[in-house]
Amino acid sequence: MIGDIKTEEELRRYLGEPGQLVQNKVIDHLDEHCRVFISKSPFITISTADKNGLCDASPRGDAAGFVMIQDDHHLLIPERPGNKRADSLSNLLQNPRIGLLFMIPGLGETLRINGRAVLVTEPSVLEAMAVNGKSPLLAIKVKVDECFIHCAKAFIRSGLWQPESWLEKEELPKPAKAIQAHAKLPNLTEEGIEERLNNSYQNKLY
Repeated sequence: MIGDIKTEEELRRYLGEPGQLVQNKVIDHLDEHCRVFISKSPFITISTADKNGLCDASPRGDAAGFVMIQDDHHLLIPERPGNKRADSLSNLLQNPRIGLLFMIPGLGETLRINGRAVLVTEPSVLEAMAVNGKSPLLAIKVKVDECFIHCAKAFIRSGLWQPESWLEKEELPKPAKAIQAHAKLPNLTEEGIEERLNNSYQNKLY
């Protein structure tokens, strides 16, 4: 009968079981290969959920290696100035589970890490992640439960790293226009939002 899949058994009937390689590639610590990957990654996504299971995915980026490896089981993600929504941080206070996806430009494979997180404000920890003399506001400390390499199929299908597949600049969506339409604040023009964004990008990265 055609309908929504509701059980793990039904899902496996459609997809089958993962092979031995896929099952065995998961490790529970940061070995030398994970360390090298993290050291070369300038961009990650963070997945969190609140106590009710409402989910959020959020980007983080900086110079390659910005995520600090503390030991074989812990890493630290600096929290730089942002828009103060703090969705990921608020979620982690309610539910410490976290998922990370590390990307390296030009490489199709990604590194996935799942674990549990706490928010830390220890000055010596934050000072070690300072940029241009400015320490992060706080850091997300992750206890690693799972690490594994994810295959490149999504990047191959999307052509994400292939410049010839990219849109021309004039074809790109206009974030300021979207923000104006969504926020509906009086006397706030698209040009005004664009100016705010540019000022933030130029003067408030750290």
